[in-house]
Amino acid sequence: MPELFAVEFPLAYGGLLGEAGFRCVNSDFLVTEELGFTPSGEGEHVYLEIEKDGDNTAWIARQIAALAGVETRDIGYCGLKDRHGITRQWFSVYLPKSPEPDWQALQTDTLRLLNCTRHRQKLRRGQHLCNRFAIWLRDVSADQAELNRRLQLIAQQGVPNYFGPQRFGIDNGNLALAQRLLVEQVKIKNRPKRTMALSAARSFLFNQVLAERVQQNCWQRLMPGETGLEVMDQLLPSGPLWGRGRPQVTGAAQKLEEQVLANWQHWCEPLEFTGLKQDRRALVSKVQQLSWHWEGRDLQLKFALGVGCYATSVIAELVATKVPERQAVA
Repeated sequence: MPELFAVEFPLAYGGLLGEAGFRCVNSDFLVTEELGFTPSGEGEHVYLEIEKDGDNTAWIARQIAALAGVETRDIGYCGLKDRHGITRQWFSVYLPKSPEPDWQALQTDTLRLLNCTRHRQKLRRGQHLCNRFAIWLRDVSADQAELNRRLQLIAQQGVPNYFGPQRFGIDNGNLALAQRLLVEQVKIKNRPKRTMALSAARSFLFNQVLAERVQQNCWQRLMPGETGLEVMDQLLPSGPLWGRGRPQVTGAAQKLEEQVLANWQHWCEPLEFTGLKQDRRALVSKVQQLSWHWEGRDLQLKFALGVGCYATSVIAELVATKVPERQAVA
């Protein structure tokens, strides 16, 4: 059995180029969610665009529900956004007939209401077009010319589409929970926790397959037996999100995945009975509109990523990061 929960995965472009401070303050990590459509201005769902500074997405959803006098299931959002940063994202509130509250009451020192409108449909997970990032790396110890070359490679080729460490929880707690659920068969009555554990397990298995493709330098090209996953009008190689159903690859691609996951059948088999269907995820994260500039030894990166892609996977190909103590223990 492999070392349990080893979540450091191989890099695509060689070793790390140095160290840098990461998310030293919340304003060093800015995220803007782009829906990809314009709300119609009418419908049963109120749409709120909110800027949060250090707040948790799920906590904000509960505050909105309490103010509107609805259940949390009536609140929609496209995804969980980083707590340690300043992020702009949309929430929907199902209010077909009820009068709207004073949404300005949501505002605090760390929460700002940017926009309020209506639309016909509830926001669903993964419904947005992309996330835009503006990230400062502080006191970078890497050679600037070498780091610039690495960034040019990433702009051209993308990065391995690993699930980021936040998916696995503090001290890999979500993976430990998955082990209890899948192997020890401990019942988890809390539905969000159960969902989180299953998601973490599938993500971890996907990362194992991607890590092997990176090691073999075949993560950017299709292997015999895979048809490719269409992303932004490109066919990209993919890896499994485990669940019930036949493998969606054959030949060499299927053989590689079977070999990688052979030691994880104690997770794969029970995952097939959780109600989740087998799916695929691109192995490559295309880093869109990547730009950067230096201010002394500080480096600012700007780029956009598709749904489900992690900014930390971009940073991981550059430098080792040092985070403030407040985040390390959060």
